[in-house]
Amino acid sequence: MAKKITTSTLLKMKQQGEKISTITAYDASFAKLFDQAGIHAILIGDSLGMVLQGQDDTLPVTIDDMAYHTRSVRAGVENTLIIGDMPFMTYATTEMAYVNATKLMQAGASMVKMEGGSWLTETIKALVERGIPVCGHLGLTPQSVNVFGGFKVQGREACQAQTMIEEAKALEAAGVQLLVLECIPADLGAAITDAVTIPTIGIGAGKDTDGQILVMHDALGISCSYMPKFSRNFLQDTGDIKKAVELYISEVSAGNFPGEEHIFK
Repeated sequence: MAKKITTSTLLKMKQQGEKISTITAYDASFAKLFDQAGIHAILIGDSLGMVLQGQDDTLPVTIDDMAYHTRSVRAGVENTLIIGDMPFMTYATTEMAYVNATKLMQAGASMVKMEGGSWLTETIKALVERGIPVCGHLGLTPQSVNVFGGFKVQGREACQAQTMIEEAKALEAAGVQLLVLECIPADLGAAITDAVTIPTIGIGAGKDTDGQILVMHDALGISCSYMPKFSRNFLQDTGDIKKAVELYISEVSAGNFPGEEHIFK
């Protein structure tokens, strides 16, 4: 019988050199399929704004949207760790973070994810002290798309890369137990992974992170806009959704995904 996956499970996997496979889900049916396939963690991403609602970015997503989809995913999961995204401006202050993180935890999340660097440390400390585990997110943080001037690779400049390494350390010191790294050069993904003791999960961050995450619509080749460079259509290789997810897990575990064609330099 499979055991429930916790943050301790993922930490042990990092320490033993075992790769972590993560995917997004937004409803009970897909969550159950992913859970049964053996996925380690599911993120209810604010990506739902784009892949479910047809928005141009994640900014219109509300905390009520996130709580609804978190409850739906929880209904389909037995063992997989569930991470709930905190949407745009729902953690602008620590007090707001208390209220909105509580909504996601009560909806069934095992931890919440927040985008941002050292400015978040006091909020993270406060949440962790009150029993709410936190996943961090550095690199291309989609909620800051208007600041970045679009969806662009981050951390290519040496000073920017060093700042990101220091911010990763600061997030860990504040109590973050998991760290997503998005759209950064592969060597920076490796450097951050070596600089922290918590597991790192990459999406367009190279193959040396402790694990990988994909938006399910990209992994199954059903995104209606375009296929990101860092993604791969696993359904095309198998013709069956569950087999596609099992292939994704095995390819991550074996170190075959991401390949050279999926990484940024």
